[in-house]
Amino acid sequence: MTARTIDPPRTTTRYTFARLAGTRWPAKIGFVAAVLALWELAVRLGQPGSLPAPSRVAPTLVDMIGDGRLVGPVLQTLAAWALGLLVATAIGVAAGLVLGVSPVMERLTRFTVDFLRTIPSLALVPLAVLLYGSGIGSTLLLVVFASTWPILLQTAHGVHAVDPVASETCRSYRVRWHHRLLFLVVPGAAAYLATGVRIAASVSLLLSLSAELLIPAPGIGQEIAVTELGGDLPAMYAWIFVAGVLGVVINALFSRIERALLRWHPAHRREAR
Repeated sequence: MTARTIDPPRTTTRYTFARLAGTRWPAKIGFVAAVLALWELAVRLGQPGSLPAPSRVAPTLVDMIGDGRLVGPVLQTLAAWALGLLVATAIGVAAGLVLGVSPVMERLTRFTVDFLRTIPSLALVPLAVLLYGSGIGSTLLLVVFASTWPILLQTAHGVHAVDPVASETCRSYRVRWHHRLLFLVVPGAAAYLATGVRIAASVSLLLSLSAELLIPAPGIGQEIAVTELGGDLPAMYAWIFVAGVLGVVINALFSRIERALLRWHPAHRREAR
């Protein structure tokens, strides 16, 4: 694979300081409050006139939570996101292991993979609508297509990063191939795989929202499009806020899961020091 991959976390003084500083919730809350205050001030001064003030968006969001309008679209978006990510993970891990273990397969498929992963996923919207209409199937097609590539590439490069001395030792002792795969290759590539899944989780959410917005398919994206067409700007920005919060929560959740599951990995042990 010729693509540049994202290595597992490394311990540096700058990274450690940034990580410690990033855990200060009062600073984060203060920054958000400052942004909201500037937003409110800009609207009250009349720039720009089409942007509703936070003081109008917040009550709308509270009403949406209170009357239950929030639950259905959020669950529909999460269903498309989770199912698409699950299918992409299964395909990406299986294909990445094959390409990582077999140099012949990697050379044969290099052009195809590089060609397909450069196709914008949203360019497949007409095909998705033609095949599945405006249902969840169209969203899943776009999500799986976009989310498979980071998992596949990271898995393949993780297999390449397995300790060659350990690999030669297994071959010398004639360890069965499935035992090598289970106890050497998969643990050795685990950090790369976890990074690929974390990236794919964000990509899956972005494609779910984009598909719902453009097709439109049921979910948060469809609600954003409907409220925009109806001229209900406070509700539109409330839905955009919900989408942003969902992205932050998903990223934080996957980061914590990665640290918990890979606590044994050298990269994460160094990070924890």
